Amino acid sequence: MDYTDIITIEPGKRSGKPCIRGMRITVYEVLEYLASGMTVAEILDDFPYLTETDIRACLAYAADREKAQMVIYANETPIRSEPVP
Repeated sequence: MDYTDIITIEPGKRSGKPCIRGMRITVYEVLEYLASGMTVAEILDDFPYLTETDIRACLAYAADREKAQMVIYANETPIRSEPVP
C-alpha cells in the first residue's frame, strides 16, 4: 500500500511523529488502539474523521519501519556459523 499521501510527518506537529493526513492523531496511537483489542469498526466509531484506509496505512507504515529496522540490525550483527558455547 502506498501510504505516502496519508502518513505525514511535520516537525512542529506532535513532535514530528508520523500522523494521519496532517491531523493530530499519530500512527502510534492507532497501533496502540489495535494492540489493545479495539476493532477497526470501534476505532472508526470513536474517530469518525478516520477511514479504514487510514488504519491500513498505519499498519503498512509500521510494517515498513519494522522491515527497515530488521535490515539495519542484520547488517550490524555478525552472523555466526557455530553456536556460542
